[in-house]
Amino acid sequence: MRTTRPLLAASLALVTAVALTGCATDATEQTAEAAEGVGTVSYSWDRNLAGEDEDPQYEQTTVEVPVNPESIVVFDMASLDTIGALGGEVAGAPLDSVPDYLQGYLADDAFNAGTLFEADLVAIEAQQPDLIIIGGRSTALYEDLSEIAPTVDLSISGTFLDTLERNTTFLGEVLGAEDAAAAALAELEAGIDQAQAVTADAGTGLGLMVSGGRLSAMAPAGDGATGRNARGGLIYDVFGVQPVVEDIEAATHGEPVSFEFLLEQDPDFLWVVDRDAATGAEDAQAAAVVLDNDIVKETTASMQDQIVYLNATAWYIVFGGIDTTRIMIDDVLQIAG
Repeated sequence: MRTTRPLLAASLALVTAVALTGCATDATEQTAEAAEGVGTVSYSWDRNLAGEDEDPQYEQTTVEVPVNPESIVVFDMASLDTIGALGGEVAGAPLDSVPDYLQGYLADDAFNAGTLFEADLVAIEAQQPDLIIIGGRSTALYEDLSEIAPTVDLSISGTFLDTLERNTTFLGEVLGAEDAAAAALAELEAGIDQAQAVTADAGTGLGLMVSGGRLSAMAPAGDGATGRNARGGLIYDVFGVQPVVEDIEAATHGEPVSFEFLLEQDPDFLWVVDRDAATGAEDAQAAAVVLDNDIVKETTASMQDQIVYLNATAWYIVFGGIDTTRIMIDDVLQIAG
């Protein structure tokens, strides 16, 4: 199962204009002034105007984003990751949600902008940021935040790889780091190719999320996935793991599964995400403890020492930034002989 598409839409020298397409983002355009480090970058995406329980109703939204903004507030951890990896820094974020490995990308005097779900509008307005970035869990904050500063939604849309390319290229333009963005994409493309070459010979696999002592099977998401579905399908859709059954969702009657299901399907590898570790759940059993039982010990994955514990923060919380994708590549390459 080989699904990687070229991450680079153009050569490394092409830094003055990019046309990008996807389910939620139609295009970004860089003005002539922006190419010289001033001016703006125009960013467009299809924004869902419907409420949580309503059918989607999309409207194209276009925002002019300043180049080389002095102050950026970020609610999307993947964007914080990419901004830092490209040499920028973030002035404000939901500080309690920033993973340890991304702390160095915060300004020394970074302020707490709220949570991933609720913005501290008073604190943000007091700081007068030049740019606000939302995505995933924070998408619903757009209306309030856009009244304070230019606000863009960098949520996953289309495929994970399309989104990674689109957002990295866009943030490279905003930061005046187009060459660094292109180089990072080339590096990640090569790393994903290497990881796929390893999984191509690894037999079948099952992505498994463990939380509260319960198991959930993860299934391929395919094109047009939401952030949640894309997250669950990463091990298959991006890294080429062959699902142990053709239709995992049908086989599981939804996501929850039993230990007996693992033995019945008997994948060669189990790819495990410890959700409780990612969210910092108190008094939770580690995934390795949950899976340490007589039924799991009978599986091929256990007997062959092929239960792979993935970096929970990278795969569940962040998934989408430059450094995080490097972590994910390294996780998959653990199985290389």
